[in-house]
Amino acid sequence: MTVFSYHERTKHRLERYAAGPETLDWSMQPNPFREFIGAKKTALPLSAHRISAGERPALESVGALLQLSMGLSAWKEYGPDRWALRCNPSSGNLHPTECYILALNVPGIENGLHHYASLDHSLELRCGVEWTRETRLFVGLSSIHWREAWKYGERAFRYCQLDIGHALGALRHAALALGWGLKMLDTPETVLGTERLEDFAGAEKEEFDILLEAGSGCATDFPELEMTNWTGQANCLDPHPMYKWPVIDEVAAATRHPLPHENPPSAGYSGAIYPVDLLLGRRSAQQFDPAFTMKKEHFFRMLEQLVRLWDIWDFESRVHPVFFLHRVEAMAPGLYVLPRSDTALSKLKAHFRSDFLWEQAGHDLYLLARGDFRAVAKTVSCRQAIASDSCFAMGMLAEFEETIGPDPWRYRQLHWEAGLMGHALYLEAEAAGLRGTGIGCFFDDAFHDLLGLSGKTFQSLYHFTVGMPLVDSRILTLPPYPKGE
Repeated sequence: MTVFSYHERTKHRLERYAAGPETLDWSMQPNPFREFIGAKKTALPLSAHRISAGERPALESVGALLQLSMGLSAWKEYGPDRWALRCNPSSGNLHPTECYILALNVPGIENGLHHYASLDHSLELRCGVEWTRETRLFVGLSSIHWREAWKYGERAFRYCQLDIGHALGALRHAALALGWGLKMLDTPETVLGTERLEDFAGAEKEEFDILLEAGSGCATDFPELEMTNWTGQANCLDPHPMYKWPVIDEVAAATRHPLPHENPPSAGYSGAIYPVDLLLGRRSAQQFDPAFTMKKEHFFRMLEQLVRLWDIWDFESRVHPVFFLHRVEAMAPGLYVLPRSDTALSKLKAHFRSDFLWEQAGHDLYLLARGDFRAVAKTVSCRQAIASDSCFAMGMLAEFEETIGPDPWRYRQLHWEAGLMGHALYLEAEAAGLRGTGIGCFFDDAFHDLLGLSGKTFQSLYHFTVGMPLVDSRILTLPPYPKGE
């Protein structure tokens, strides 16, 4: 199967890394901002601090939704270098995820499909739609694979899908601030216009990923629409690409077209609702204080957020975190696992090493082995100190073969689930006065070997780490938008 072979060939191994560019010229990094030249623009208000729960979709509330999720959160400067940060995390700060809204009878916004331009917080009209019925608001996400492939080569498809998961987390928490739901829909891939090759002539193409409905009463159907009068030409992000990675297009084609959901609708979201300033202030840590010990209550609150029901879709949780606990008060250092579904515990026990302890440690957490795993965590995480200097590091194991075998599209969705978990950790770390960072570079099979895993039953999709950040005071932080709120 294409998906299984792609996943295997893009594993980092102790003896070699997955295929990627041999050199990087940072002065030639692709433009991080997509725009559609010639499209009509609508300026959005920077309204995140002015909205309240229960508002209906309108220009003001849509501006807040996008500001809190997909907008810029700051500019950074160090010497001659300047770069933007966004509310939604991205591996390598490359941001392959593009956002669209389809507005139907939303006050202040023209009926039609709009691309969100985060650089100036505006909407670019891609096409008009005739609609005179009730107000409905849809949010679509797509990926520009080249943004990640420029740096990471063949492994880029994985990272793009993890970034979709982070974007879903950012959107869900922004919607919560508005008192809205957010629900995935089964929709035609043509809805975002990403298949319109004439609109992307000479530019990097986009891959449709997901469409969701946002609002106080999300439906389960997508209306029949006639989308006409397309406008705008996609800008070229990298005029001189040095490499081509055809396997990315192959796995993208092999993982399209989702099947119907497997479970009845979920009961709803029951996790934390965070203040606006926390959503706007989320950051990724670059290094950690290796002597800091986090509070046990903060750690267990993070666990609670990982097992909450995510109501974006109706799929059972299939991704389970394995922790390298280094410094959490009143917790023995060691290796732990957190099964996230009723059926996962027996599956994990059946495939993990037979000498593991399986001692309950609270909140459905199980101690597998006691000891100092800092060196192991660092080695497994491509020898990065962020995995050993933090308070804990973790790998996210997916129920792989039985999930993807019948439906290759679930390869994307499992990565989204892992990205959602990462985003939950990002926000909960910020709430605890700590900081997190995602780790996309890890030695897949070295981690599996540590746990006694073989075959494709379980595969690690993402790693993450949390601790007390060490901040470089030489880097200046500037406002995200010139005018501010």
